[in-house]
Amino acid sequence: MDAIVKMLEKHQPFFEKISRNIYLQAIKDGFLGCMPIVLTSSIFLLIATLPGVVGITLPQPLIDWCNKLYNFTMGVMGIMVAGTTAKNFTASMNRRMPAGKVLNDGSTMVAAQCSMLLLAVTQFTTKFNGSELSVFDCTSMGTRGLFSAYIAAFITVWVYKFCVSRDLTIKLPKEVPGAIAQNFRDIIPFGGAVIICGIIDVVVRNLMGVPFSELLIKLLSPLFTAAETYPGLILIQAATAFFWFIGVHGPSIVQPGIDPIRLANQAENLQVLLAGGHPAHSLTFNMSLVGEFGGTGATFIVPLLLILFMKSKQLKAVGKASIVPVAFAVNEPLLFGAPMILNPYMLIPFVAAGCVNVSVAKFFIDNVGMNGFSFVVPWATPAPIGIFITTNFQLIALVFVAIIILLDAIIYLPFLKAYDKLLCDQEAERAAELGLESDGTASIAANAPAPAVEQATASVEPTAAAADSKPVADQPEPAADVSAKKDVDGLKVLVLCAGAGTSAMLANAIKEGAAQTGENIASSAGAYGQHTAIMDQYDVIVLAPQVRSYYNDMKADTDRLGIKLLAPRGKEYIDLTRDPAGAIKWLRENLD
Repeated sequence: MDAIVKMLEKHQPFFEKISRNIYLQAIKDGFLGCMPIVLTSSIFLLIATLPGVVGITLPQPLIDWCNKLYNFTMGVMGIMVAGTTAKNFTASMNRRMPAGKVLNDGSTMVAAQCSMLLLAVTQFTTKFNGSELSVFDCTSMGTRGLFSAYIAAFITVWVYKFCVSRDLTIKLPKEVPGAIAQNFRDIIPFGGAVIICGIIDVVVRNLMGVPFSELLIKLLSPLFTAAETYPGLILIQAATAFFWFIGVHGPSIVQPGIDPIRLANQAENLQVLLAGGHPAHSLTFNMSLVGEFGGTGATFIVPLLLILFMKSKQLKAVGKASIVPVAFAVNEPLLFGAPMILNPYMLIPFVAAGCVNVSVAKFFIDNVGMNGFSFVVPWATPAPIGIFITTNFQLIALVFVAIIILLDAIIYLPFLKAYDKLLCDQEAERAAELGLESDGTASIAANAPAPAVEQATASVEPTAAAADSKPVADQPEPAADVSAKKDVDGLKVLVLCAGAGTSAMLANAIKEGAAQTGENIASSAGAYGQHTAIMDQYDVIVLAPQVRSYYNDMKADTDRLGIKLLAPRGKEYIDLTRDPAGAIKWLRENLD
């Protein structure tokens, strides 16, 4: 088992390089930017549909109003994603532009949205009340058009880069105000991006007889089919857990490629459900509630197992500290506290549990009559509740939840017991070395990490890899930043993680610590990728462990703005979330 971990560690820089790919980052961050659309539109959909489940009939005007709000939010999801993806891709591209040359992210955002409409939407005429009307087929404006959105975004930004790098822009006299001059500078790249996408649209329609968005769906239909088989679901879930196990945020690598499939399937499930049929798609957006039941690795039951069945004080303490966060899908306290990351004892259950869960879910959907997931709930919804809601409140879903909890417990328990024995032996050895009584030693040993696992954790935490894939440990420490503020009074701190869950834990600890110590410190939590518009309002930015791989990209931005950048390691980060006063002390020490 140790040989496997060493092999994974050896290839970790390669996996981190994949996670830092600017195209994957742009897709992930662009999609995150549109998550309010997904979540808000789902609320109106639930209002319109769920009362009927319990026999309540709402006024038809209210139902029509809710459906309209849904259609004009989720129904234009593709257009919005084109813009947000282009905006985030522009930010990455600007780091690679020659000095003094910058792409206008507002302009690329609008150009990408126009280009996406050209690639995805069909315009035709129809007669209404005796008059001819020009209408749009809106089918591909939503999730069906996501592939077109990504292609439009990438083409647009590359056209802008080509034009701006070569000064292919309209230049006005220096007396012209900057905002007006910028509009003229953007005319050529804007027109170039739109024309290229327009040409692609004409070629595809004439050669294939379908719009570009439908061409992609047609060509990728084998992938759609393969992804929804048992092997496909297992592969997707195993890859997500595997990347997390080696310290790279798995969803950031795996999900961008399947998000269009998941959302399209979920939309189709919803249509079937509303029509009174059986939603049969298993690969949907909220399948993550099953595969990542409690968080990546399907860790929902693990804290309870630690509390009830483990003898090691360390594992019992981790279980008590993580049981509430894990219930809300924030499992970093468990991942870095146990630790699970790069812990040889945890590799098999960490990967296997989610794979078993998605397989059982597909079996229940295909053979037992459980609905495929049709609604969207926030990612932090406790998984049992979320599964019950998204299957339209089916009682069989509760049976399914009970079964996967039992299966996950069976999968994890023997490996946890083996790891628990190792920790107990190590605690006993330290007790003997210290010459203390076992009762007194247990609490001391509980605070000391197991050497074998500590070494493994330390090897994964320097994930802020440089452009040449060297670990952060080889880079200059951020504390050498002389431009940052030295005094914590009046400090504004932004904590970033992948989904604003883990970051909220440290941000709240800093707020509590500031109240305890009387310091004037403001702290906020956010998701990496959604920080670019607000980061200049902060004095310090802290990267949570799962986004440390973006350290060097972030460092380029924080250095330019004179912001202090900190990136604590996994166990250190979790310790800070539990020690508010210590978090303030840590901030002060790292600003000196």
